[in-house]
Amino acid sequence: MQDKKKAVGNAVFLLLIFGLTVYGVFHGEDLGALMQAIRRADIRWLAAGVCLVLIYIWGESVIIWYMMRSFGICLKKRICFLFSSVGFFFSCITPSATGGQPMQIYYMNKEKIPVPVATVILMIVTITYKLVLVVIGIGILLFGQGFLHRYLEGIFPVYVLGVALNVFCVTFMTALVFHPVLAERIILAGMDWMEKLHLIRKKRSRRSKFRDSMEVYRETAEYLKEHKMVIANVIGITFVQRLALFSVTWMVYRAFGLEGTPVWDVVLLQGVISVSVDMLPLPGGMGISESLFLKIFPKVFASMTLPAMVLSRGLGYYTQLLISAMFTAAAQVYYMTRERGCPDRSVYTQQAQEESGPGMD
Repeated sequence: MQDKKKAVGNAVFLLLIFGLTVYGVFHGEDLGALMQAIRRADIRWLAAGVCLVLIYIWGESVIIWYMMRSFGICLKKRICFLFSSVGFFFSCITPSATGGQPMQIYYMNKEKIPVPVATVILMIVTITYKLVLVVIGIGILLFGQGFLHRYLEGIFPVYVLGVALNVFCVTFMTALVFHPVLAERIILAGMDWMEKLHLIRKKRSRRSKFRDSMEVYRETAEYLKEHKMVIANVIGITFVQRLALFSVTWMVYRAFGLEGTPVWDVVLLQGVISVSVDMLPLPGGMGISESLFLKIFPKVFASMTLPAMVLSRGLGYYTQLLISAMFTAAAQVYYMTRERGCPDRSVYTQQAQEESGPGMD
């Protein structure tokens, strides 16, 4: 019953944010002129943008597949693609992307993957994902002064806040991983302080769940110490994955036949938006992403900024949502069908090992 209420609440919140976003973006605009501009876009470049979205989703599936193998678990790449799609779909529709990993663990459990293993893998995916954003964010602050003055003066406080929140998140998660005892003491002390101030109720179950979660961080630390090369490769794949999604906006730029702005300026500007909104409690950064696009991209798209925002967000977020939704539905159908026909099937078989090849099978 509680899960149903939470699902309904998330759906209502998503629809409310979507409605406010549509109103805020299109209120007072000439929708006819907007549609004419969009129709003039070269479909070939937009198709390339869709391919980049697929690469983005596929990139996480490669990471999951690769790390599973380091645990001795052999899965088909198409199964990992389903896991990746499930994660992106539920991340897109829940505040702060909180719904993605629990649902991935749910589906991984159907492949007889132990929950601690799945949790450690997804923890590392989260850390590396945010680490890439931190590197981009700090890199621009340190080495991109000209870039900052050219494009970001109007949103600089929002950008700095986004960088700071991501740095805090990565630092906090790293501390939990490499200094779990110290982190546990600090967090338990914080709980005591909030309970004394009656900010939260005193519950034994909360502390029990927290100690269970700390065990996951300890296991993650052990994995990181023993698989340094694996982590380095995961970070490299994550960079490529993130840049693929950021490059969607460049495809929109070329679809309108525009020239003159370097490709890296467009890609990094889209990265700036991701850094700025990643930690905000909004599904897919909805609302704030559109607003930031309209503030920082006029120097790139000029009069085409609004049509460009519609296409860029349409490809980067809504197409991603649609594709991941389709494969999430496919995952549900696949596992329902398989459980009816062969409920005891396990991935730990020689057949799975033989069928795991270098490409999507």
